[in-house]
Amino acid sequence: MGNRLQNSESEHEIRIIACGAIAAEILAIKEQAGLAKISLECLPAILHNSPDQIPQAVDDAITAAKAEGLDQIFVGYADCGTGGMLDKVCEKHGVSRLDGPHCYSFFSGNEAFSTITEEEFTSFYLTDFLARQFEAFVIKPLGLDRHPELRDSYFGHYEKLVYLAQVEDAELDKKAKAAADILNLEYEKRLTGFGDLSVELEELHNAAT
Repeated sequence: MGNRLQNSESEHEIRIIACGAIAAEILAIKEQAGLAKISLECLPAILHNSPDQIPQAVDDAITAAKAEGLDQIFVGYADCGTGGMLDKVCEKHGVSRLDGPHCYSFFSGNEAFSTITEEEFTSFYLTDFLARQFEAFVIKPLGLDRHPELRDSYFGHYEKLVYLAQVEDAELDKKAKAAADILNLEYEKRLTGFGDLSVELEELHNAAT
C-alpha cells in the first residue's frame, strides 16, 4: 500500500487515492484552497511505467479505505493508460476518478488538450514530476543510460519536448531543457498551473461540505 499524507480526522473525510506523481500538486491545492476535508493516500509513482498494474493497486486501496469505514473516496488518476480498466474498478466500488486520459491532459485542461493533441502528435510531454524524475522514470526504464543508441528507436518520431510546468521553477526548467537535449528534441515550456486538477478537487470538496 502507498503512503498516506496529511489525513483529516473529520468524520466527513474525503480520501483521495492518487498517483504519487501528482502528490505535490494535490497537497499544494489542498493548502492553497483550504480543502480541510481532503486526505491523501499515494500509490507508488512508478506504476506510471506499468499502467496495467494500476487498476489492481487502486482496487486494493479502495477496499482498504472502505474497511476503515470511509465512504467518501475519490480516485486521483485519469485513465493513465489502463485502457478503461480503471473505470471498471471505479464502477465496481461506486467511486469517481479524475476526468481525462492522463495528467498531461488535466494539467493543460482536458478540453484544450483534446484540441492541442490533434496538432501535436509529434510532441513528448513532461510535467514537473517527470522533469524532476526524468532519469528514474524515462532514461533508466528505457535502458538509455546503458544503450543511448536506442534513443532514436524510442523518440525518433518526436519533434519536440513540451514541458507542461505546474509552477515556475528555474531549476525544473533547466532539468526539462536538459531532457530535451538528451532526446535531441526541440524544447518548449508552457505554464499550465494545476489546470482541471484544481477545479475537480475544489468541486469535490465543496460538494461534500
